[in-house]
Amino acid sequence: MDFLKVNIMLKGESKLKMFFVAALAVAIGGCVSQYTAKVDFDKNLEIDTSQYKTFAWLKESKILAVSEDINPVMKLRIDDAVEDAFIAKGYKLIASAENSDFAIAYTVGNRDKIKINNYPATYNRTFGWGRGYYGARAHFASMHMGTETRVINYTEGKLAVDVYDVKSHQPAWHGWAVKRISSDDKEEPEQLIKSLVEQVIINF
Repeated sequence: MDFLKVNIMLKGESKLKMFFVAALAVAIGGCVSQYTAKVDFDKNLEIDTSQYKTFAWLKESKILAVSEDINPVMKLRIDDAVEDAFIAKGYKLIASAENSDFAIAYTVGNRDKIKINNYPATYNRTFGWGRGYYGARAHFASMHMGTETRVINYTEGKLAVDVYDVKSHQPAWHGWAVKRISSDDKEEPEQLIKSLVEQVIINF
């Protein structure tokens, strides 16, 4: 009878370990996916964009709203990335917005955020199980599941690109990307900008 109970306990411990491994895998997967950009767009269905061939900047500043603390070097990178992305899709950049098929502009910004995560945490407890052979007391280790809370401070960046129909002077398309900024992104901002801009404009 004692051996049967021990076997049941060992099976229970095995299932608990499997649960912990699965939970750990989910947590690791979440760490990877949380740095993936979320990209989406919205289109004005009343405007036909299929005949567009030329484009221009809506404003001389190129960005819709210029922040006082914007990095001018970063802004130039975004300007170039947006232009290159539309040109790569076959559109021709011209100087005059009034003479183009569509006009473009963008907005960019970031904000600090806080995320609270609860992770599974295990701890071991040793307990006795009757008396075995020769009067010795048997000891077994039991694994128990608890939770661990972590508070994470991070920065979330957003880039949005707007397309306006010149003929009707109406918004034709709006695309955006939201991404949690990683340490690698801070090390290589030019690569980050290029990637986000391309992911957004590919949907146009």
